Amino acid sequence: MDNRILKDESNSQILQALMADTDISIDDALENEMILNMGPQHPATHGVLRLLLRLDGETVMACVPELGYLHRGYEKLAENMSYMEYIPHTDRLDYTSTMCNNVAYVLAVEKLAGIEVPKRAQYIRMLMAELSRIAGHLIAIGTFAMDVGALTVLLWAFREREKIQEFYDKVAGARFTTSYTRIGGVAADVTDEALAMIKNFIDNFDPAVDEIEKILNTNRIFIDRLEGIGVLSKEDAIRLGVTGPTLRGSGVEHDIRRSNPYLFYNEMDFKVPVYTEGDCLARYFVRVEEVRESAKIVRQTLEKMPQGEVRANSPKKVLPYKTEIYTKMEELIHDFMIVNFGMNPPVGEVYSAVENPKGELGFYIVSNGKGSPWRFKIRSPSFCNIQALPTIIKGSMISDVVAIIGSIDPVMGEADK
Repeated sequence: MDNRILKDESNSQILQALMADTDISIDDALENEMILNMGPQHPATHGVLRLLLRLDGETVMACVPELGYLHRGYEKLAENMSYMEYIPHTDRLDYTSTMCNNVAYVLAVEKLAGIEVPKRAQYIRMLMAELSRIAGHLIAIGTFAMDVGALTVLLWAFREREKIQEFYDKVAGARFTTSYTRIGGVAADVTDEALAMIKNFIDNFDPAVDEIEKILNTNRIFIDRLEGIGVLSKEDAIRLGVTGPTLRGSGVEHDIRRSNPYLFYNEMDFKVPVYTEGDCLARYFVRVEEVRESAKIVRQTLEKMPQGEVRANSPKKVLPYKTEIYTKMEELIHDFMIVNFGMNPPVGEVYSAVENPKGELGFYIVSNGKGSPWRFKIRSPSFCNIQALPTIIKGSMISDVVAIIGSIDPVMGEADK
């Protein structure tokens, strides 16, 4: 039996979901509720998110998000390429925090293959992940402020984020799509010059955040447009499976870095910001506090980072250094085999998740012992957080929808994976 949903049927189902709790019987637009398409091309819908809204005047009676406009088949692509070849694709999942995605993916593969990574490489990953979290949250705060009319903060946030991208350029050789990690370590060690640049940035970061907070937290319009808007209760947040600042803004103290530590987060001193209001303002405050906590982790990482190798010595599974490939026949053979046939993890399955800026990013991989995953699924935070929109938008004013979307901070690259 063919269970496929055709395009026309799909649209019909969306409308049925939208009109589920109404009994409209007349067609006069002035005396009836109205259907409004928001997106998928509107900038405030963060790319290509489409919302179907049912309005009674200016009040939203129902909302149905529709995804699929950016579908790139990342999960199926992974099943047709080697584990190493997939690393650049993780950049595109959440292009605001690429390093975090790089780290999340290789941690899953290493767990599957049983690879132990040198301590310095793990510290470098933690350093880059936290810088990436700061960059991601800066974009979230800046665009969120812009969504509700405060353009200056967007420019200030991008100014600070630009400095982080300078580090990416120094360390990974790319500003945007970094592809920095390798299975078993990282592509290259961090130079003393780059570490000095990062230290200088972190030493001057708190005043930059103060500046952003000063302009937003004292802005009556900004506060009034967010306070009490888009409330997501603690129970609904857990029921819907939202994660990240969206979850912690609803009063749930859950952060994978604390609840299931990876890398060396268990040795770091930082707190998990939690707000109980569950509204747009609470989600904003969680992100602002989290960038300060990430800066704290970066400082500790710089102080504690040990010397040593940045890639595991496992010739059958980990790419050798280029200098060795050019001078040793055995390393050249290993490089040829891994690049052309992939490394072959044992038969089995693994789920590994990390705390990304938008929430829990997890990779579920099934291996049949060959060079490519047999099955590959991504638990992306934006996809899961978007499903909270119908709950928190219902009953809001149409003018609040943009603020609510911004407070969720979705990135469609991972939602339409």
